[in-house]
Amino acid sequence: MQELTRGTMSDNSHTHPTPALYGVIICILVGLTVATWLIAFVDLGPWNPVVALTIAVIKAVLVILYFMHVRYSSKLTKVTVAAGFFWLALMITLSLSDYLSRTL
Repeated sequence: MQELTRGTMSDNSHTHPTPALYGVIICILVGLTVATWLIAFVDLGPWNPVVALTIAVIKAVLVILYFMHVRYSSKLTKVTVAAGFFWLALMITLSLSDYLSRTL
């Protein structure tokens, strides 16, 4: 019985990111933060918020996938996170449509 339990536990072991991967992700996050700072000084007209939000979403996805271990989680966790992103996108879209439809 002990042998069966030990075999089951080794089958349930989860993979985790390596410290090197954490270092790469942190470097990417720092690079994207610097890119956000630099793009703030460039006048892109109405595209400034689009670029800033795109960079922010990329950073959020990296944090969620690797630092919150969603990439290595169950399918239920992934569906829950995807549903959260769906509702966030829905709320941002509704808020922007209200804001953009107002007259000055």
